[in-house]
Amino acid sequence: MKKIIFLLLLFPFLATAQNTFKAIIKDEKTKKALDSVSVFLTGTQNGSTSDEKGLVVIENIPSGKQTIVFSSFGYLKMEKNILFPQNETIEIFLEPTSEELEEVKVTSTRSSRTIKNTPTRIEAIVSGELEEKSSMQPGNIKMLLTESTGIQTQQTSQVSGSASIRIQGLDGKYTQLLQDGFPLYSGFASGLSILQIPPLNLKRVEIIKGSTSTLYGGGAIAGLINLITKEPTDTREISFLANINQTQALDLSGFYTEKYKKSGLTIYASSNSQKATDVNYDGFSDIPKFERFTINPKFFYYPNEKTTFSFGVNAGFENRIGGDMEVIYNNNTDATHTFFERNNSNRYSTQAKFEKTFVNKNILTIKNSIGYFNRKIQKQAYNFEGQQVATFTEANYLIPNEKSEWNLGANLVSDNFKQINLIADKLDYYNAALGVFAQNNLNITEKFILESGLRLEITNRSNVFVLPRLSLLYKINEKLSSRFGGGLGYKSPTIFSEETEEKAFQNINSLDFSKVNSEKSYGLNADVNYKTILFEELSFAINQMVFYTIIKNPLVLNPIPFSINYAFKNANGIIETKGFETNVKLRFEDISCYIGYTYIDANRNFNNTTTINPLTAKHRINANVMYEREEKLRIAYEVFYVGNQYLTNNEKVGDYWVMGVSGESKLKYFSIFLNLENFLDSRQSKWENMYSGTIQNPQFREVYTPTDGFILNGGIKIRL
Repeated sequence: MKKIIFLLLLFPFLATAQNTFKAIIKDEKTKKALDSVSVFLTGTQNGSTSDEKGLVVIENIPSGKQTIVFSSFGYLKMEKNILFPQNETIEIFLEPTSEELEEVKVTSTRSSRTIKNTPTRIEAIVSGELEEKSSMQPGNIKMLLTESTGIQTQQTSQVSGSASIRIQGLDGKYTQLLQDGFPLYSGFASGLSILQIPPLNLKRVEIIKGSTSTLYGGGAIAGLINLITKEPTDTREISFLANINQTQALDLSGFYTEKYKKSGLTIYASSNSQKATDVNYDGFSDIPKFERFTINPKFFYYPNEKTTFSFGVNAGFENRIGGDMEVIYNNNTDATHTFFERNNSNRYSTQAKFEKTFVNKNILTIKNSIGYFNRKIQKQAYNFEGQQVATFTEANYLIPNEKSEWNLGANLVSDNFKQINLIADKLDYYNAALGVFAQNNLNITEKFILESGLRLEITNRSNVFVLPRLSLLYKINEKLSSRFGGGLGYKSPTIFSEETEEKAFQNINSLDFSKVNSEKSYGLNADVNYKTILFEELSFAINQMVFYTIIKNPLVLNPIPFSINYAFKNANGIIETKGFETNVKLRFEDISCYIGYTYIDANRNFNNTTTINPLTAKHRINANVMYEREEKLRIAYEVFYVGNQYLTNNEKVGDYWVMGVSGESKLKYFSIFLNLENFLDSRQSKWENMYSGTIQNPQFREVYTPTDGFILNGGIKIRL
C-alpha cells in the first residue's frame, strides 16, 4: 500500500517531464529544410538545434501549454504555443528577413552548389539591398559598389565624372565587370561603365575578390563583379521608378517581366538626365551635364522543362559634357571661355545563351555575346574617337554529383579596338585568347570541401598561360567555417587604364607589343565566418578575411624624356597589396546593423624603390543602421570614413567622412522614398582649389574625395 501511495504522489512530477517535442523546420519560401536553427523552451535552458534534415528534438517538456521559440540568422524569430502532451512531428516554416544567402546558387563559380557549400569566397548583394540602393542612386551602380568593403570607385575625371572600380587597392583594369557572366563593360567602355548601368533590373550582384582567371581568363586579377539580371517567373512583374534631386537630375525607368507557357520576356528601359552643376562656384562643372537612354529587351524560350534558350539586346546612348559652365550653358566658346570635355557614346551588345539539362542531371551551357562600343571625346583643339568590338563565346559542361562535381569548358575571347580620327600614331590593337578549363568540387569529408581548377590559355601572340586555382572550405561546426584560396592570373596589354582615362588618351603612344609583356599575378586569401544567435534574440555574424596579391612587372604609363608624350612600359618590379576586411552584421527584430572595416597596404616596388600605391586609403569604414517594419517602412543611416591617401606625386592628402540618411514608405502598389546623401557636404573643393593655371587651360587636381557634395533626392516606385 505504501508503494502505491508513493507512486500516486510521484506521478504528477513524472508527468511534467515526460513529453518530447519533434519538428521539421523549413524555409517558408523555398520549402527546403533548415539546419542550425536554435529552438528552445521559453523560460528554461532546455533547447536544441536542427540537423541537416531540419529535424529538432527537445525532451523533458512539462505538460500543459508551452511556448517554443525558433530563431536563425537571416530569418524572423517565431514563437509557437503548443499544448502538451502531443506526439506528432510538426512542420515549422520560418520567414526569411531577406533573400537567404546560404541558399543562393551562385552563377559566377559555374557550380550547382549554394554559397554555404562553395569553397570560393563569394559576396552576394541580394534583392533587398539592391532595392534600397536603387532608391539612393537610381541612375547607376556606383554607390552600390562603393558601399562594399574592399571596393573603391575611383573618379578619373573631375569634369566628365568618369570612374573605375578598384578591388583591394588595385587599378580598375584588373577587375572584370560582367553581366550574367558576359564581359560587356571592359576596355574603352570601362571609364563610363559603372555610370551607365542602372540597378532596377538586377536580381543579385556576385563579387569574388582575388584571382578568378581559371574560369574567366585574363583580366580577373583583382576579382570580378557579376551583375545578375532578373528572369521571367510565374508571377508577372511590372515596376516603374521616378527620381529627382536638387541638382536637376531626373531618372525614369521601367521594368517588365512575365513567363508564358513556353516563352518569357523581360524589358528594361530608362531615361537619365542631369544638369551641369558648379558646386564650389569656381566656374567649372563638378557634376557634368548628360542625357542617357537605355533599353534592354530579353526573350526566353522553353521548348521543354529541361531546355532554355535566351537572347537579349542591350542598347545605350549617352551625351555627356563637363568643363567651363559658360561653354556648357551657351554651347559655344569665346576668347575667355574655351575649356570643355564632351563624351558621346553608343553601346550595343547581344547576349545569347542555350542551357540543356540531361536525364543524368548534367548541364550543357553555350553562350555568345557580341559587343560594340563607340565613344567620341572632344576638347578644344583635341578630338579622340574610337570603336571597340568585343566577342565572347563559351561552352561548358557541368557534372553535378553530390560527392564530386566537375565543370569542363572552353571559351574564345576577342577585343578589337580601332581609333577612328586620323592621326599618325593610332592606338589600335587586337587581342584574342582561346582557353580551356576544368574545375572540380570535391567533398573530402563532411567538414572539408576542396575546389580545384586549371586553365590553359593561348593568346593571338602565341603566349601560353597555365593558371591553376585552389580553394578549401572547412566547416568547423554549425556556426563556424573557414575558407582558404589562391591562384595565378594574367592581364594582356591594352592602352586602357585609369591614367589614360584621366588624360582622355591625349599624347599617349601606341603599344609596341614586341616590347611589352602580359602582367602576371599571384594571389592568396583566407577568411573565417561565424554566425550565431546571442541572448536568444540577437542575430550576429562576423566575417574576417585577409588577402595578399602580387603583380609582377606591371604595365605602367611613363612620361617620355624630352617629350610631352607618354608610353606604356613593364616596370622593373612589383605591385604588392595586402590587408584584411572585417564585416559584422547584427539584427534584433526590425533593426539591423552592419559595420565593415578595410585595411589595405598597397605599394609599388619599382627599381628597388618602394612607394605607396596612389589614391589608396589604408583605412576605410562603412556602417549602416536600418529599421524596417514588415515591408512597410524603411529608415536607414549610413556613415563612411576614408583615411589618408597619397596622390601620384606622393603628396599626402586628408581623410574625410560621408554620412547619409534615407527612408522609404511602402504601400501595396507603390512606395515613396527620400534620401539625404552626404549631408555633411564632404567634398574636395571645401579643402583646396580644384584647378590651377588659367580658365582657358586649367590643370585639375587628382580626385580623391566626392566632388558633388550634398545630394537630396526623392521619388516614387510603382509595382503592379
